Amino acid sequence: MNLSSAPAGAVLLCIDMQPVFVRAVADGTRVQRRCAFAVAAAAGLGLPVVFTEQVPQKLGSTAPELLALAPGVPAFGKNTFSALADEATRRELLENRRVEHLIVCGIETPVCVYQTAVAALAESLQVTILSDAVGARRPDDAAVCLAALARAGAHVLPAETVFYALLHDVAHPFFKACTQLVKSHA
Repeated sequence: MNLSSAPAGAVLLCIDMQPVFVRAVADGTRVQRRCAFAVAAAAGLGLPVVFTEQVPQKLGSTAPELLALAPGVPAFGKNTFSALADEATRRELLENRRVEHLIVCGIETPVCVYQTAVAALAESLQVTILSDAVGARRPDDAAVCLAALARAGAHVLPAETVFYALLHDVAHPFFKACTQLVKSHA
């Protein structure tokens, strides 16, 4: 995995961070805080961000705190579990943005995160799951799914590891701001 600079063709996909789900997952507040770090770091690095929302007309939209970190970023409503099984999201990621590397955060790990990652791997995309920025109702289920995704070829790494790899060194113009994000989203 080469993350030495904000790679062309990479996108942060923030999956289904709707308050109703955040409240349902184990340690949802921590998951949202880590997703906030990922969204803010991606935005600061100029890495595109895309949000998905599971049946937003019934379950509500993405947490406004997350949307505020990336103003004007699209949020795609979906009825499918895999983001790539939804036609509009698929078109946005694979055709419009020509994504080559999907960096994933959000919920729920054993369902939407897992199915999206498996579909992305099937499309020959590089996939990185931000291990500290995903969550599930049952953490044991999430651990099994993250291990299966790693065996399938996904990179499963903490968000700070990924974003510091994108910075590469302290000379990066975003380094100081990223360090502040790390402190404020610990």
